[in-house]
Amino acid sequence: MGQLEAISAMSWRQQARRVQKEAHVCYFVFKDPRTRWYAKLVAACTAGYLFSPIQLIPSGIPVIGFLDDLLVLYLGVKLLYRITPPDVLDECRRLADAAEVRRREEVRSLPTVLASIAIGAVWLLAAITASGLLAAYIYR
Repeated sequence: MGQLEAISAMSWRQQARRVQKEAHVCYFVFKDPRTRWYAKLVAACTAGYLFSPIQLIPSGIPVIGFLDDLLVLYLGVKLLYRITPPDVLDECRRLADAAEVRRREEVRSLPTVLASIAIGAVWLLAAITASGLLAAYIYR
């Protein structure tokens, strides 16, 4: 069972990376000056719906709330890819790949690791101090 769960988790992780890459592609399509106004409108409306607090099915509802977001994203991306010129789309995919490589390199850099450790240590120290102060206040 553990191996099956690992395969399932890996496929979800791969799907999440794919969605992130497609979002980068859409962003680069939106920013490209060769993209027509109606393609930019589709990209903006798709992103606007996903980030809007007013939705058909609120995201706070488990499962169904996120399914409508995925459906809007899927349809928006499909439409955007159909109305965007192929050369623009290819260039935007290359830019998204390069951005992903840069992001992976930044995550592995020494300052990023050291900053993460420092933030974790400060948070842990603050949590222990707050717990001690709260315990001292309660037991007085």
